[in-house]
Amino acid sequence: MDRVAILEGMLAKTPDDPMVHFMLGNEYFKAGRYADAIAALTAYLARQKDEGSAYRLLAQAHERLGDREAARAAYRQGIAQATKFHHASMVEEFTASLNDL
Repeated sequence: MDRVAILEGMLAKTPDDPMVHFMLGNEYFKAGRYADAIAALTAYLARQKDEGSAYRLLAQAHERLGDREAARAAYRQGIAQATKFHHASMVEEFTASLNDL
């Protein structure tokens, strides 16, 4: 059984577990299933205060689907969260990515 199938099974058993949503979003992204990644990461962010890293994946998934405005919005949210948690290097990274869009 592949990782996506395992995580989908876990999600069926624990649908409110934010980490399962995050891990599934990551696996969907790696598999090129960007719309599924966006859905999983959005579900994760609705359940968990993220320090910024989930916004990177979310923005990149939007970019891969050609939705530059949604990617920009995700980077902006990531910058806000990274700033809140004092992750200066993440703020720099997201700012550079935002400027490149």
